[in-house]
Amino acid sequence: MDPKEEYQRRLAQRQSRVADFDNWDRRFSYLRLASGIAIVAVAWVALATGSISSSWIFLPVASLALLIAAHIRLVRQREVAQRAVAFYESGLQRLQGEWKGEGRFEPSRNGKPDLFSADLDLFGPGSLFERLSTARTRTGKETLARWLMQPASPRTVHRRQEAVRELRACLDLREDLAVLGEDVEAGIHPGELVNWASARGQLGPPWMGWLAPLLVVVSFTLLGIAIQFDLGLAVALSGFLLQAIIAMFFRTRVAQTIAAIDQPERDLELLSKVLARFEQERFESPYLRDLRQDLEAEGRPPSRQIGRLALLSDLLDSRRNQLFLPISWLLMWATQLAFAIESWRKRCGPSVQRWLEALGELEAIGSLAGYAYEHPRDPFPEIVEGRVCFDAQDLGHPLIAEDRVVRNSLSLSGDLQLMVVSGSNMSGKTTLLRTVGTNAVLAFAGAPVRARRLTLSSLAIGATLRVQDSLQEGVSRFYAEITKLRSIFDLTEGSLPVLFLLDEILHGTNSHDRAIGAEALVRSLVAKGAIGLVTTHDLALAKVAESLQPQAVNVHFEDHLEEGKLAFDYQLRSGIIRKSNALELMRAVGLEV
Repeated sequence: MDPKEEYQRRLAQRQSRVADFDNWDRRFSYLRLASGIAIVAVAWVALATGSISSSWIFLPVASLALLIAAHIRLVRQREVAQRAVAFYESGLQRLQGEWKGEGRFEPSRNGKPDLFSADLDLFGPGSLFERLSTARTRTGKETLARWLMQPASPRTVHRRQEAVRELRACLDLREDLAVLGEDVEAGIHPGELVNWASARGQLGPPWMGWLAPLLVVVSFTLLGIAIQFDLGLAVALSGFLLQAIIAMFFRTRVAQTIAAIDQPERDLELLSKVLARFEQERFESPYLRDLRQDLEAEGRPPSRQIGRLALLSDLLDSRRNQLFLPISWLLMWATQLAFAIESWRKRCGPSVQRWLEALGELEAIGSLAGYAYEHPRDPFPEIVEGRVCFDAQDLGHPLIAEDRVVRNSLSLSGDLQLMVVSGSNMSGKTTLLRTVGTNAVLAFAGAPVRARRLTLSSLAIGATLRVQDSLQEGVSRFYAEITKLRSIFDLTEGSLPVLFLLDEILHGTNSHDRAIGAEALVRSLVAKGAIGLVTTHDLALAKVAESLQPQAVNVHFEDHLEEGKLAFDYQLRSGIIRKSNALELMRAVGLEV
């Protein structure tokens, strides 16, 4: 079924459910009010008139308790339905080109140089990352971000493509993950979680964990014997006194263990919800089956392992009940649970990082699968080995709505390594570079691309589309650009050929130096086996392509006047542009030139 039609159908169903829940919400409110009135009425009749037993009051009280419990459950179900409505509304906005990102996520870069993510708008409001990501955990987001920033090998890309194909139709899975809860997205902090799981225990050797329950058994046994044989208060309380001494000895370490579990326990509980949903799936592709195998720990699903820790934490929280607090002292409740938590961490802690890594990859694959589902006509690219190429037919930008995107074909392969793109302002030069780079990023991540066909080799991407000066660092735009160009040249020394995307190269200097410098830089990149595109306003730079034939060609975008206004068709043409629209644009905004 067409994705838009399916989203609309499901949205209507979920909206109907929300309306039903709203109706039941009002009914429960009336019933709770009626139960409250009934409690008052029964109490008055029983106490004021004495015509009925006061025990009758338990009937409306029990009814109210049941209604409150059922109402709470109803409210939670309505919240889930509302999140499902939001999920499909967002999907329709994406399909209609109306979505707007928030830019709340910033990936961890670990100090590594980044030569294209800012240039290609991979992150930030309305970015490629936000268009792709449906991950509910920080781990999944970080994994997807890493895939976008680090091109994968052809074998890895192929395995991911198989997995994306399998999950593409799993719309129920994506909906279920989307409705897990609003706090899932922000909950899990992988670094903190792994640090806690791998930290060394503080309570002592494992055998000491048997000391507390043994003392409790001994204390209650002595209490029973003392009562049975009237041995006196000293014997009856001797065991509990010993408990108090042992508890005081462990008090500081127990408190530290309990405090340390607070944030990780919440994160692990959220993690278990996502894992439990993935555990319901039966995968066929080798990549997904390997990930599923990585999730197994001691033969039990990780969601159940984490559930045991959640149970320990809930039992620990029961100490806050004032009625249970005295009993917890007698049972050495905190000490026993602290040892149980340490035992869990020793047994399952080494697996936490593996769980997180597998979950991150599952969520990243799920994000790409969601994108593939919403763009059924976008093909998977072919990653080839043994030659350097970027060969695209009807290539379009994936962030532009399909009914508005303008597609162009281009090929860098064989002897042809360079395209010099000329054209007037706003004609589409920079968008072409972003289109090439963004589709390359999608291809190397394992996603479909916005093209009729795309064949490319493994490439390292370097771009200078967004270069800025820095007042704080005292760096001019020109210096920032040449520094970035130096980094792109350093890429050519690596194991992968380079795909360079240079926008208005060296336009921060005079025309004489720009012409000489640009030609030298481009010649050096071509000589090092790199392929790419260079845009320019300076027609003198177009001569570089002529001097490098057959390794380079000139292409251009045109504009024309329609009823006194500039118009663009954004179609790539062969040759050099012969006119500029700068003066017309200046006059259009009211400048006298």
